[in-house]
Amino acid sequence: MSPLVNALLCRWHRHLGLARHSPSWYRDRLREELRERRQAETYLQRLSETSDVLYAISRGHHDGFPVRNLPPFSLSRQGLAYAYFLGKYTSRWKFYRVAARLCHIPDYRSVREVVNPARDSKILEVASRHGIDGAQFLAVCRRLRRRWPLLP
Repeated sequence: MSPLVNALLCRWHRHLGLARHSPSWYRDRLREELRERRQAETYLQRLSETSDVLYAISRGHHDGFPVRNLPPFSLSRQGLAYAYFLGKYTSRWKFYRVAARLCHIPDYRSVREVVNPARDSKILEVASRHGIDGAQFLAVCRRLRRRWPLLP
């Protein structure tokens, strides 16, 4: 991994400030993403799943649980996947912050999540983790999803 790319990823992960998990969580996420990558059929699905694999590996490294080494950075080989995952996860993170703010959560900045907001069940999990009224948060997120550019 290039020192510049590594430094940029580290800074990005710090900015998101996601909660750390147990070591098994990182292994399980990577295993799941690799399985989904193998099952991907279209170019967009492969790109999305490749970006998820790279994200899972880089997050594990950042959180102190290196589950696998990132492949050497090559703009021509992984540049699009890196750009995709940075856009995808930053957009999700911002989505939840905006939704929390629209719900008038006083400490909306403490909402730091990147799970897929296209699934109502995930939105309800986020609300539960942050002590937010689930019905209100779900309603706000559903309205917000109509206008928010979410990557698959």
